[in-house]
Amino acid sequence: MVKKALAEIGIIGGSGLYAMQELKNVREIKVKTPFGDPSDSLILGSLAGIKVAFLPRHGRKHAILPGEINQRANMWALKSIGVKTILSASAVGSLKQELAPTHFVFPDQFADETRGRVSTFFGGGIVGHVPLAEPFCAAVSDMMYAEAKKLGIRSHKGGTYVCMEGPGFSTKAESFCHRKLGYDIIGMTVATEAKLAREAGFHYAPVSLVTDYDCWKEGEEVDQGKVSETLRTNIENMRRLLVKVIPLVAKTTCRGNCPFFTKNSLLTHKGDFPRGTYARLKLILEG
Repeated sequence: MVKKALAEIGIIGGSGLYAMQELKNVREIKVKTPFGDPSDSLILGSLAGIKVAFLPRHGRKHAILPGEINQRANMWALKSIGVKTILSASAVGSLKQELAPTHFVFPDQFADETRGRVSTFFGGGIVGHVPLAEPFCAAVSDMMYAEAKKLGIRSHKGGTYVCMEGPGFSTKAESFCHRKLGYDIIGMTVATEAKLAREAGFHYAPVSLVTDYDCWKEGEEVDQGKVSETLRTNIENMRRLLVKVIPLVAKTTCRGNCPFFTKNSLLTHKGDFPRGTYARLKLILEG
């Protein structure tokens, strides 16, 4: 169990997010985990009196590929300091005309097309199967969407995020296929993050920041230069949104069962847990 919470809310995203003038008492801590090193040190601070922790997903030097992110270590680190809710911001490509660059999307589903990533804490003698029919905390997502609209940020509620392996962008064949399958946005991180967040008992809500039209739209194919320019606008809007929503998170009542899915999903009896595996997972299973 966590003895003293250093943060209530975890924010995963790019390095620009924690450079907010509203953030007070900023400091860094390094967290050791049974799963190796997280993406970076955790940046702790307070906003409107609420303790928050920022974690740069790809490291502050952006030196970690999507498939290289140690997601288990990231989740364990945030859990170990008392975080209960994770707000996750990530850049995405749009698969729909109406989801234009600089728009925000608050998806309610994902499809996982990644290959070979570690996306569970279970294994090594402990078996569990958490439900993922509703993979995100709908109450937190709805609240953020409402606040984004109030701020004048062009936003869309619901939709499916397809998570590709990367790091290369889509071929046209892949982009057209994803559109035919009815997917709305495409990125490289949310599926793995969401699965582990569910197992760790977080209220997890992603915000997808549209940077491009993938490569399906003639004349507007994805280009890293354009992506970077649009991303700067998106990050500024995300900062504005965080200032508004962080004070509201604690007042938002979860309509699901986010903190308790894992407790009710174990198939292995506690008496049969291998000692070493249980030691690594105790925080997740009981924290």
